[in-house]
Amino acid sequence: MKVLVTGGMGYIGSHTCVQMIEAGMEPIIIDNLCNAKDAVLDRIEALTGTKPQFYLGDIRDEAFLDGGFNQHDIKAVIHFAGLKAVGESVAKPLEYYDNNVNGTLVLARSMRKAGVKSIVFSSSATVYGDPEVVPITEDSPTGQTTNPYGRSKYMVEECLSDLFNAESDWSITLLRYFNPVGAHPSGTMGEDPQGIPNNLMPFIAQVAVGRRESLSVFGNDYPTPDGTGVRDYIHVMDLADGHIAALKAVGEKAGLHIYNLGTGKGSSVLEMVDAFGKACGAPIAYEMCPRRPGDIAECWASTDKAERELGWKATRSVAEMTADTWKWQSNNPHGY
Repeated sequence: MKVLVTGGMGYIGSHTCVQMIEAGMEPIIIDNLCNAKDAVLDRIEALTGTKPQFYLGDIRDEAFLDGGFNQHDIKAVIHFAGLKAVGESVAKPLEYYDNNVNGTLVLARSMRKAGVKSIVFSSSATVYGDPEVVPITEDSPTGQTTNPYGRSKYMVEECLSDLFNAESDWSITLLRYFNPVGAHPSGTMGEDPQGIPNNLMPFIAQVAVGRRESLSVFGNDYPTPDGTGVRDYIHVMDLADGHIAALKAVGEKAGLHIYNLGTGKGSSVLEMVDAFGKACGAPIAYEMCPRRPGDIAECWASTDKAERELGWKATRSVAEMTADTWKWQSNNPHGY
């Protein structure tokens, strides 16, 4: 089965492409490489023995997308392409809405022209905002988002939901990720952010490998056991497998399908720092800083629905997440 993978050269997209090939699927990748490197393609080939078709371009370019659909017999789309940094979104809201919301609308139009009506969308737990109750279920309220990144994901969910309400022959799957971390266990693929990392794990890894002096921990006065933010960290390989499970279970079923992808457990920033120190054999230097705008205290998933309907469950531990990240970063101290 040929599947168009937007943003397939990025962190989550590339790991998903590896797992798709292993599962007998054929990913067709498009990416504008704004937050990815073309070296990823060789790493995918080295791991799988297959070099996916890759097209350099932007999802906001409708003619480019139309050409891709005309060239290949694509059965479904996994839509990763999007800007994803909370802090940057506060500073650059227009860029986030243009890329994430407008880009998805262009993609959906092109899909409709091509008669491809199955999409798995890379959404986020940020659509839940600051939850009143944890764990968060798929029925928890959405829309009380705390930053433009989260709002852009929520807007896309609303746009796709309205599309399904108007055209009920679509299969639209919204996968709400919690906090993806880790790397391929081979140590050859991992997260390689451009510039200063916005997410916790790559920042810790760069401190551990000597690229940065210390980690900034934003906020130690949250109402959590150690005062630092609590998140549901999920190994990127588990997350990749979740996409394949979704495609297989509901990708050919008309409907609006919504699933949380997480582990069902929360870990604090300091717990992750400690776990990484054990993985790399040395303590991680860190300093406490004020809270960041848009951050929330705690957030973790109820994963019952995904287990029940997709037959999928995250299996990899925090120790594996940190060990695999360290293997990637120590083998590739400057990324790809």
